Amino acid sequence: MPEVASSLRSNGVPLILAAVASVLVAAVSALWIYYGSTVFYEMVVAGLQACF
Repeated sequence: MPEVASSLRSNGVPLILAAVASVLVAAVSALWIYYGSTVFYEMVVAGLQACF
């Protein structure tokens, strides 16, 4: 039984990272669909220019 508990703890981090990546991909896809590809691209470029 301890082997199962330790394997669940060690596999939790990749699962959380996969969930976060899935949420980010879903958010990007939703924005792309809502704003269209040209406006979405311009928003990304403007955001990057503001950072640098």
